[in-house]
Amino acid sequence: MQFDVGAIILFLMPPYVANAVPVIFGGKIPIDFGINAWDGKRLLGDGKTWRGLFVGIVGGVLVGYAEAALTGNSVFAFLALLTSCGAMLGDILGSFIKRRLNYERGRPSLFMDQLLFIIMALILGYPILAQVMPGVLALESIGVILVVTYVMHRVMNIIANRLGLKKVPW
Repeated sequence: MQFDVGAIILFLMPPYVANAVPVIFGGKIPIDFGINAWDGKRLLGDGKTWRGLFVGIVGGVLVGYAEAALTGNSVFAFLALLTSCGAMLGDILGSFIKRRLNYERGRPSLFMDQLLFIIMALILGYPILAQVMPGVLALESIGVILVVTYVMHRVMNIIANRLGLKKVPW
């Protein structure tokens, strides 16, 4: 497999958008409806909302449609659906785990905050990536994806915090 920067960028855009737009357009009804889990703690918390989930997935899919139009390959729209759902699932899973580990809302976790969303996007996108963009699944590509994602996530969260979109810079 060959390292392909273009393929990595095409892969990253939908889950990045899916992960980012809930910060701006999310809110209102929590996905867990305020319900506590078996351990007496909130299942997910107020930070994970139905609107955020919806706009995240739709935002990522719209990017996928743009990629499909630009490349002439309609599979990018379906890949965007998978990777956007993966990104949102990773974010939700991170919140679920953080609640179980007694993390307060907003407390940072390197793995769960910056990387779990992209790992889940890779996992859900795997069937299509393996066929259409196998270079994205090469070990060196995954390493680049994880490093770039960590750096981009940190930078964008600092910017969002300074703009008043996020309470914390992580």
